[in-house]
Amino acid sequence: MTAAGDGRSKEAGSGALAERLNHLFAHMHPAGAPYTNAFVAEEISRQAAEYGGAKVTEQYLSMLRNGRRTNPGPELLRALAKFFAVPVGYLLGDLSQPQVARVEEEVRFLAAMRDQRVRAIALRSVGLPPEVQESLSTIICQFRRQMNLPPDPPERGGERHGE
Repeated sequence: MTAAGDGRSKEAGSGALAERLNHLFAHMHPAGAPYTNAFVAEEISRQAAEYGGAKVTEQYLSMLRNGRRTNPGPELLRALAKFFAVPVGYLLGDLSQPQVARVEEEVRFLAAMRDQRVRAIALRSVGLPPEVQESLSTIICQFRRQMNLPPDPPERGGERHGE
């Protein structure tokens, strides 16, 4: 299963792959610093059986992220998708734009939920009636406006607001 010449890998090999990998590196990590190329390469290679036998070097991962390499094998794409807990189609370029936007919104959500205070606010609203949740949302929007922030966080719903 090493056939990589079926159009999908070519699309994944475009600048979109580098952008998507960089998006995952920037947002899909535990609290603290983002993952490094070295860490991801070591984890995938060290646990090759868990990642479908894929192995990767820090240098190759760097080349994928900066667009100098554009056609990784499907095993590596599956391993990276598994590592970052996203559908492999996200990296392959097989998803529709609405599906890509949904994956990226989930990534942003998970990144936001790493913040203990954001998580506490969200969890405290669970179980409240919808009208109370709507009131809380309105209050948060008012605070955002007072602080000269956009009503919603950047990139909400797949829309890009000046990244």
